[in-house]
Amino acid sequence: MPNMTVSSPKQKEDASRHHSWRDIAVLSSVPLLMVLGNSMIIPALPSIRESLGITSLQVSLLITLFSVPAGIIIPLAGILSDRFGRKKIIAISLLLYGAGGIVAGLSAFGSYTLMLIGRIIQGIGAAGTAPITMALVSDLYKGNERSQVLGMIEAANGLGKVISPILGSLIALISWSALFFTFPALVVPAVIALWWIIQEPKREGNVPPLSQYKDHVIKTFRRQGKWLSVAFLSGAVTLFILFGVLFYLSDLLEKRYGIDGVIKGLILAIPLSAMSITSYWCGNHIDQNVKRMKHFIITGMFTVSVVMALVPFITNTYLLLGVLFVGGIGSGLVLPCLNTLITSAVNAAERGIITSLYNGVRFLGVAMGPPIFGALADSKWWLFGGSSALTAITGILAAFVIHRPKRLRGTDGQSRLLIRKKRLQQV
Repeated sequence: MPNMTVSSPKQKEDASRHHSWRDIAVLSSVPLLMVLGNSMIIPALPSIRESLGITSLQVSLLITLFSVPAGIIIPLAGILSDRFGRKKIIAISLLLYGAGGIVAGLSAFGSYTLMLIGRIIQGIGAAGTAPITMALVSDLYKGNERSQVLGMIEAANGLGKVISPILGSLIALISWSALFFTFPALVVPAVIALWWIIQEPKREGNVPPLSQYKDHVIKTFRRQGKWLSVAFLSGAVTLFILFGVLFYLSDLLEKRYGIDGVIKGLILAIPLSAMSITSYWCGNHIDQNVKRMKHFIITGMFTVSVVMALVPFITNTYLLLGVLFVGGIGSGLVLPCLNTLITSAVNAAERGIITSLYNGVRFLGVAMGPPIFGALADSKWWLFGGSSALTAITGILAAFVIHRPKRLRGTDGQSRLLIRKKRLQQV
């Protein structure tokens, strides 16, 4: 497995050989499974609403009550992963995530309350999945390789969003409750693969005591709080828009056009596929270049802003899907760059908590999207105009505030300046 103290070119080359596609596939499966928790049930929400006799607001809570607990618990999961290891927390979280699916599936007998309880359990489990995987990837990989693998992780997240509406629509043909029972069936092999294939590197140095976590987080935000806050906001806004639009589009397709089932899943996958492909490309081209990352973030935010501003003027469904496809490209430019900037800005001992705080904010963005877009669906000028303004303001803040992190780490975990000095000495 990757050596945390690799320094010579030959050692780096040897270490990179161990970064197999098998490892990356296992790591990528975790965010892919996590994103199924929300995206897979979106096509089935109208059926759930009709079956349980609940309102649109109540059915939107199935997204919110998954995402809010995750957003709240994520920082705790980060602290636990810093202290007890990333793999242990990811494995336990995945099993809890699957158990929540069983509880939610039992709500098919007519209990909306039971479904909410199951979704809360799933959200708690989700807190220790993708966010901790990002921290684990940053422990395992360095420099350009870290950017590439984080891009793949974000692409896997996007791929999950692409296939989940289709997969959800297919499984819902059996029954909507079958969607929830799918989670444990997928989680168990993922836990086994994670445990036996991924070898977590040993930590260097002492893990700070619990009493010091608050001080470390405060110090980190004192040093880099301005740009980190804007980066957190950018991730939350991007996912708020994405999941809000998906919820809006799902409802629109069924109410206006009577489109349901697999066809609706395929349509919902269009903007998500654009995000996934762009995330993969972006991860392979940012090359630890902060200036390039910043340009991608700004371009992505303003692309999404323009798309949101155009939506109220569009009446043709095909044109709407084309515009939302472009919006997916914008989202794909933003997220991988934020992942690399944030995970590279802190020490390994603190990476779990900072990465978790970021993912907690992302989850809260996901949680707010469906209910807000659902509540304002009849006032689309205010809804999309406000979304456009929010994204534009965030893009402006990113342009002025985001800069090179003080601790952006190089290929062997050291600063780029140190690496250059060592290369000069070798010459």
